[in-house]
Amino acid sequence: MPRRRAAEQVGVNVRTAWDWDQGVRKSSNARVYPDGRRVDYRTGRTTMGPVTSLLVAVEKPLDPRFLSLAEREQIRDLLGEGHSCREVARRLGRAPSTITREIHANSDAAGNYRPYAAQRSSALRRARPKNRKLMLEGPLREFVAAGLRERWSPEQICHALRDEHPHDEAMRVSHETIYQALYFQARGGVKKEVAAAIRTGRTRRKPHRDPSQRTSRFVDEMIMISDRPAEVDDRAVPGHWEGDLITGAFNKTAIGTLVERSTRYVMLLHLPNGHSAEEVRDALTRQIQTLPEHLRGSLTWDQGAEMAGHKQFTMATNMPVYFCDPASPWQRGSNENTNGLLRQYFPKGTDLSVYGPADLEHVAQQLNGRPRKTLGWKKPAERLRDLLTA
Repeated sequence: MPRRRAAEQVGVNVRTAWDWDQGVRKSSNARVYPDGRRVDYRTGRTTMGPVTSLLVAVEKPLDPRFLSLAEREQIRDLLGEGHSCREVARRLGRAPSTITREIHANSDAAGNYRPYAAQRSSALRRARPKNRKLMLEGPLREFVAAGLRERWSPEQICHALRDEHPHDEAMRVSHETIYQALYFQARGGVKKEVAAAIRTGRTRRKPHRDPSQRTSRFVDEMIMISDRPAEVDDRAVPGHWEGDLITGAFNKTAIGTLVERSTRYVMLLHLPNGHSAEEVRDALTRQIQTLPEHLRGSLTWDQGAEMAGHKQFTMATNMPVYFCDPASPWQRGSNENTNGLLRQYFPKGTDLSVYGPADLEHVAQQLNGRPRKTLGWKKPAERLRDLLTA
């Protein structure tokens, strides 16, 4: 029908009806146009503002799973032709339940479907400002905070929630949500607290880059990793270890690290008198001799000069040592990952001699008590316990 007649039926001025059609709205003695123009009634002055018209929101393209304005118009036309809801759904390629719900929710008292009102209502429902999940006080936030205090990663916390609260859907949060909450807090000025909770210590996200190349310093005769048995590679047999050193300020102090490839169980070596080849050899020998025979399979190390005494170590423990290729840290992936975790406890550039055997044992227990993704979110200590009691 003509706009004037439609305006009369609705009970508004024809100019108001024209404004509605064009997406013009009134606000504080001014007419606001969809392109952002703002025209003052009294002065006639025109200024430009942000594009905030509802018309823009109504016509904004959405994900294909949502009904569009064109589809809603087609629903109105097909219903006017007498087609059933199922036939309308077939022609639009939608589920019949989608069409039924749409019609029931957006029909007037007389049962007439209103496509434009439906589209406006849909546009208004899109903006649903909600509080961030972890901004609200409650058991979920307390669980996440407790996990961060234990130095668990957001992904470990996410899966621990599922294990400890399997039937409580309210105790669910993705690791991405935890990261976003941490970085959001960092922008708010609590950088020190956030840096303590994030292992990297960064308060901004950083894209991944290629790892730095390592320089080979070991020149003695070695058994290379290419000669390592296949049973070591597939991690099917326990008792095969990866080792390395993490060093302190100016490489003057160090801590030895050992990781079992199958269980990811961690042991730390106390090196109070330096990390020469003799000191590392003796510390490794003492530590390995505490293990039962079936957990003394092999040791994989990089080509650091601290392993110059590898032959004496093998003779004392009957445990062969395999060496990685130059600049290939991924060949000891479990140990490299563990060293990254340990930097949360022993930051780079610090004096590592201040940590005694009790300190190292405490850190190892914390790492071995963490649920690990690669173990199906089981703990390394539990896996090793099963091997020792088998």
